[in-house]
Amino acid sequence: MLDLTGPYGIHHLPYGVFAHDDEAPRVGVRIGDDVLDLAGVEAVGLIDSAGAFGAPTLNPFLAQGRAAWAAARARITELLRDQSDRLDGLLHPVAEVTLSMPFAVGDYVDFYSSEHHATNLGKLFRPGAEPLLPNWKHLPIGYHGRSGTVVVTGADIVRPCGQRKAPTDEAPSFGPSTRLDIEAELGFVVGVPTGLGQRVSVDDFAEHVFGVVLVNDWSARDIQGWEYQPLGPFLGKSFATSVAGWVTPLDALSAAWVEPPAQEPAVLPYLTGSVNQGLDITMTVEWNGTVVSRPPFAPMYWTPAQQLAHLTVNGASVRTGDLYASGTVSGPDRDQWGSFIELTWGGAEPVTVGEDKAERTFLRDGDTVTITAAAPGPDGTVIGLGEVTGTILPAIGG
Repeated sequence: MLDLTGPYGIHHLPYGVFAHDDEAPRVGVRIGDDVLDLAGVEAVGLIDSAGAFGAPTLNPFLAQGRAAWAAARARITELLRDQSDRLDGLLHPVAEVTLSMPFAVGDYVDFYSSEHHATNLGKLFRPGAEPLLPNWKHLPIGYHGRSGTVVVTGADIVRPCGQRKAPTDEAPSFGPSTRLDIEAELGFVVGVPTGLGQRVSVDDFAEHVFGVVLVNDWSARDIQGWEYQPLGPFLGKSFATSVAGWVTPLDALSAAWVEPPAQEPAVLPYLTGSVNQGLDITMTVEWNGTVVSRPPFAPMYWTPAQQLAHLTVNGASVRTGDLYASGTVSGPDRDQWGSFIELTWGGAEPVTVGEDKAERTFLRDGDTVTITAAAPGPDGTVIGLGEVTGTILPAIGG
């Protein structure tokens, strides 16, 4: 029997791209510990996606828009509730499939939307000064990342090399990063594109965004610290960003929307709307098998809809498959901080991880980080967002 009630139950139905045996990658939906082959379902005439489910990415389906997303979800729900022999041979155990990138990333933007995270970093980087810079509460700060280095969960992460310069060094040096970090984030996947010059309002967020995906934005803090002034993140961020293999549709999160924190001073009109909401999602960060943090998304100062509105307010277009991430998710308490630079307070206060109770400040070669998350579903159910995991490999050269 299929598990219709668990974290990947019928109330959830996240989409991914999978391969079984030596067959080509195609679109599937997760139900419990199984994957429903939607390309196979379409091939036998049980659903119609105009061929989108046979593609090696979700992009053709994402581009079809909300009506198509809703129709597919309703039909998949109907088929799974029926549990007839019509689905024989079309369900595969998750443990027997290989996940690939669920969508082809067009552009990647990373925001900086947690007041707790920004305040912590401000205290670390600018001791004695105001933690938040003057513009932080007026607009969602972000930067344009590198789409070509977004990888799916399970991909190994090669330690990056670059220039580093500690405050006590007379000159910069080159070599492998020694302050390799993570950022636990939530990503938003664009379905319906916009034209150049077109703005997306806060209230039109759900007309363009298909769903959410867990993100780990790996960060080389020593490279970042030397390069980020005056233009911001570059090589310290662009070497790798990991995403989960499952994309949770917004329609699955109806019970998870919450009021966001009050914003003071009042934001400009283009950042307001009648459906401007946050999400009640709690992440879990494991470092070599040890839970070190449980960051909550609900306190994020800037909402997903505000981020998209700001991203497009200058007329910048979005494309199907575009990914924008929330920035590090951190709560008010230490065990809710979503980066290791915070958890270890800049490397000054190690944490203990793994079966060998080893002390860590930043990531060492061989370390593995896994991020999971949960959200409330309808009628007391739970939604489990697909995990994102990666293991650090030694630098190449150096």
